[in-house]
Amino acid sequence: MSAPGATARPTLPTLAELATLGSEDALHRLDSDARGLTAEEASRRLALHGENRVATEPRRSLAWQLLRQFLSPLPLLLLGIAVVADLTGEARGAVVIGVMVVLSVVLSFVQEARASRAAERLRAMVHVTATVLRREGEVTRREEIPLAQVVPGDVVQLSAGDLVPADLRLIAARDLFLNEAALTGESLPVEKHAQATSPGSAPANLCYLGSHVLSGAGTGLVVDTGAASRFGAVAHSIVGERPPTAFALGVRHFVWLIMRFMAVMVPLVFVINGLARGDWFEAFLFALAVAVGLAPEMLPMIVTVNLAKGALALSRKQVIVRRLDAIQNLGAIDVLCTDKTGTLTQDRVLLEHHVDLAGEESERVLELATLNSLHQTGLRNLLDVAVIDHAAACAVLERARAYAKVDEIPFDFQRRRMSVIVRRDGETPLLVCKGAVEELLAACESVETPGGSVPLTPERLAQLRALAQRYNEDGFRVIAVASRPAPPRAQPYGVADEHGLALAGYVAFLDPPKDSARAAITALRRLGVAVKVLTGDSEVVARKVCHEVGLDASAMLVGSELEALDDAALGEAAERAVLFARLAPEHKARVIRVLRARGRVVGFLGDGINDGPALRAADVGISVDSAVDIAKESADIILLEKSLTVLARGVREGRRVFANILKYLRITASSNFGNMLSVLGSSAFLPFLPMLPVQVLLNNFAYDVGQTAVATDRVDPAFLEHPRRWDVGAIGRAMVVLGPLSSLFDYLTFGALWWLFDAGRHPALFQTGWFVESLLSQTLVVHVLRTAGLPFVESRPSNALLLATGAICATAVALPYSPLAGPLGLVALPAAFWPVVAVIVGTYLLSAQLAKRALIRHAHGA
Repeated sequence: MSAPGATARPTLPTLAELATLGSEDALHRLDSDARGLTAEEASRRLALHGENRVATEPRRSLAWQLLRQFLSPLPLLLLGIAVVADLTGEARGAVVIGVMVVLSVVLSFVQEARASRAAERLRAMVHVTATVLRREGEVTRREEIPLAQVVPGDVVQLSAGDLVPADLRLIAARDLFLNEAALTGESLPVEKHAQATSPGSAPANLCYLGSHVLSGAGTGLVVDTGAASRFGAVAHSIVGERPPTAFALGVRHFVWLIMRFMAVMVPLVFVINGLARGDWFEAFLFALAVAVGLAPEMLPMIVTVNLAKGALALSRKQVIVRRLDAIQNLGAIDVLCTDKTGTLTQDRVLLEHHVDLAGEESERVLELATLNSLHQTGLRNLLDVAVIDHAAACAVLERARAYAKVDEIPFDFQRRRMSVIVRRDGETPLLVCKGAVEELLAACESVETPGGSVPLTPERLAQLRALAQRYNEDGFRVIAVASRPAPPRAQPYGVADEHGLALAGYVAFLDPPKDSARAAITALRRLGVAVKVLTGDSEVVARKVCHEVGLDASAMLVGSELEALDDAALGEAAERAVLFARLAPEHKARVIRVLRARGRVVGFLGDGINDGPALRAADVGISVDSAVDIAKESADIILLEKSLTVLARGVREGRRVFANILKYLRITASSNFGNMLSVLGSSAFLPFLPMLPVQVLLNNFAYDVGQTAVATDRVDPAFLEHPRRWDVGAIGRAMVVLGPLSSLFDYLTFGALWWLFDAGRHPALFQTGWFVESLLSQTLVVHVLRTAGLPFVESRPSNALLLATGAICATAVALPYSPLAGPLGLVALPAAFWPVVAVIVGTYLLSAQLAKRALIRHAHGA
């Protein structure tokens, strides 16, 4: 981010250009000096380039966050109806609607109020200091400055434990190893050096903001800071609004479906009643009540209650929900994209093999590797720690401690090896060397075998290279180990002494797969979720891990191949591919976007800085409690345990929550539509309103209150077996089948009231009879439509749903005889009415069961 008043940032040479230049030339290109910048020049560049800060989002006030909850289609629709109701004197209806909207919005706001901005956490994450060189005349001094004040051209010094303060080109390095896992996803330490690299090769002389120094020391020339850094590009990609998820789009489509029905039904009711009775104001009030009756005003509340209950259930399964609608998205995913390190693997380097020339396990090789790792100077890297841990488990470490260190030949990037000289009492000193395979083979003359040393012939050399290649292809990092006697002498040992070595064999390292990964992937596969691995690691290592956990990685894409494809071709390839390797952060996000564009619901599990864009691009971003802050703040769901097993449980819970939301939508939309058809027809022939506006509102409110218990309901096991997503078309089909069916039995009720009970001369009796029948039928039909099976036989409702529906039915029966009957326009019903309504409701429930089965058969046939 530029400092206030700063001019446009000037063009600088790229990191790739500087990587191919020598250190002096790189300094010259940035108009810098190995002794650092002067304080005046650093201040000038700070004003010119801006502070070393990553992109940030403007902080939104709590009031704005609350307002945004209201600015979605359904709350706006319902609030609009409430305002019109209030302006036309229907204050009771306005209050009912307003309370429902406010409660649901406040619940959502409270659940999501703790979600903080990812970029703000990024800034806090890098709020440290850097060590730079400053010169005054001929004097050079080290100076600690805030990270924000680092500028292009600064010369910074790095040591073990430091955060790399910017994107920089190394001009000096000694035994420098970085941890770049948060940026690249690669768990093994990365070697760095200061030598120029050839164009097109991987630049090992570049370091990036966000990585950490594990061991060694270095001096770097700062090139890119703030938003221009690779880290800054990641931060920039995660600010701003997220694209709508599958859940948000589904709610939006449902609301538009209801609004289309309202646009037809409400004007018809208004016109028919106005023409039939001549009282246009009363017709308007009734049409308004019909609009309220058709609108699912409890939908925000039902959705929020279901999601909040699901969030609580998930918390007991080690899953923390940061954004409520992510629960449904979790149940809907049919593709899970995951990183490799720590998810499929244990996120720790282990020594897996120590072998001789024949590929047989050799304790001699382990002992020599342990001598080298144990007696070297400085901070041990992860490979040395793995060697020592393995040696401690098999008693080799104690033997290695019996040796005393004589001298050391440090690592450098030309030799790519390091040696220690050790001696045990009374024995000739021993030079033990370990390093990269080719570099160490170049210093060897012989090979150790069980029968003694044999010359390193071309045939044996080819055999050794083939052995190392086999381990590399299996995903191992291979280090060679060799030794020779080193007679004592007064002067120090040096690089020239690394000759005439006898190769003992290889040590091979691996980040091993988790024991639970294979079973978890199988469980996800049974749930209809395809697992794809997106990693910054090499394809060789990643393919081996995929094989170990049961994923067929024969279909694979690497980052360079991905860049050559347009979105359409990448979408085709991404459907087939299981493994994506050597990916940059933008590659991961692009893979997810093209999969979503093809109609897939995509979850992404990641925990590194490089995963931020992908987490935001996915329908549901999943991270872990131990992740870096940018990953956690970009995620919708946090796993307290980085395990696919935990995630599989979360997927099932997400589907259970969505099932209960769909129940409410299907049943309520069908019931409300049926009621409106009944209103429309009866308005044409009745000389009075079929139900008073207050009765319509009360009927709708009582029914919806009972529906809140749907959140507790049991779900058919078959529903949990496959990914579930919004199918507004299926809801519409249910409406046009079940709605008219409901209306048919309303008309039977009208006929019974008109001809059996002479209700044509008693409007209050007619209105009360339909009020009771309507409330009973739509409340009881919940038990038919809540399951695909036979109600109470193949599937039992929850106790809470039984109690709620029982209470609403009891209320419907009691209201005509209660003190509230008068204010509500209700009258006592004759005793003969109850057997009639029981037959009508019972026949309706049976018919609904048959219609439900027909809809299910049609859906399966489709």
